[in-house]
Amino acid sequence: MEILSPAGNVEKLKYAYIYGADAAYIGIRNFSLRQKAENFKNEEYKLIREIKGGKKLYGALNIYFHEGDLDKLDENLEYIANYPFDAFIISDIGIVRQLQKRFPNTELHLSTQANCVNSEAVKMYRDMGFTRVVLGRETSLKEIERIKIAVPEVEIECFVHGAMCLAYSGRCFLSSWMADRSGNQGLCSHSCRWDYRMLQEGGTVLEEAKRPAEYYPVYEGDGFTSILSSKDICMIDHLKGFKDAGVDSLKIEGRMKSIYYTSIVTRAYRKAVDALEGGAVSTDELSGFRKELEKVSHREFSTGFYFGREDIETPTEKSYQREYIFMGMIGRKIAENQWELIVKNQIRPAEPLEFIGPDILFVTDEYYMVYDEDGLPVEQADHGKKYTITTDAPVEEGFIVRKKASAKESWK
Repeated sequence: MEILSPAGNVEKLKYAYIYGADAAYIGIRNFSLRQKAENFKNEEYKLIREIKGGKKLYGALNIYFHEGDLDKLDENLEYIANYPFDAFIISDIGIVRQLQKRFPNTELHLSTQANCVNSEAVKMYRDMGFTRVVLGRETSLKEIERIKIAVPEVEIECFVHGAMCLAYSGRCFLSSWMADRSGNQGLCSHSCRWDYRMLQEGGTVLEEAKRPAEYYPVYEGDGFTSILSSKDICMIDHLKGFKDAGVDSLKIEGRMKSIYYTSIVTRAYRKAVDALEGGAVSTDELSGFRKELEKVSHREFSTGFYFGREDIETPTEKSYQREYIFMGMIGRKIAENQWELIVKNQIRPAEPLEFIGPDILFVTDEYYMVYDEDGLPVEQADHGKKYTITTDAPVEEGFIVRKKASAKESWK
């Protein structure tokens, strides 16, 4: 099974590949459902060609296109042609003919946004030229197996890790209503994950933490109301079920998340798939990589809709959880035990650091030293400046640097 990782910029793309992704998906500015991600622009395609190697790359053109958007797409087709895309991920079938005419050898993958949840729909998209379908997240594993049996020639891709949209396959108007930002145009404000309280103001209403005295009415049915979903999906313990169901690609959500998230989550699923397919990963090793998922900022994990609705619909009072802080990355080697240090959050050499690699769970060092570009030792290293680090830890270029969060820094 393919490991498909998110990449919101060139740097994240590089780390997705380093940490084990078979393929990555990126967005092109103005045409992707994650417009707040940096996305790709200008001449970044030149860097992507260098990074890609033998890996695969999919381009997300998955907004819903209004008339003006169609004109913009037509104007940008030659620019898009500079990218080494193996497939386009689309939800609006109105652009199929445009893409097929200009890119006859590039595959079409149907976005989860298209709400495809049955075999007859898959057959229809197959006949239109789609080679892969990203099924709606409401589809159960039993349904996925039936779909694959009915249409074996179409590849099936499923989300296995990350945020779950509370709307039907992402077709949400909550952000448009509450923040005047359309989720279907790539501008979702994630209103479903804001902090609310319930009040009685002429009826039951919601009040958002940053919008006092601005009330949203809540309508109940049969004495109950389902407000919002706040869980993440994590299916790493159930990958055999996906394999048995005939799933071809395991998709990780998160183009707007950090390099740390992309690296750790990709690595965990890489090891899990390798173990499932007979790779040289022991049970103890796999357990360690699985536990690393808890060390990335996340909400309470669930199994989504894959085994029914109960898990995802059970309320939770837990908010984001963060036990570790992403501090930076190891760059090129300068000398023996000395490396370039790319700082993302302030580093104080008095604090122990952990170093993480594609095949190294983590190693800890509390005796490292950090130097500025003049070669002088520093007591703190700040983002945006040049540093080197000396350490006896067995690090290499591309290693991730983190520290354990203090009680004040952690979120629960």
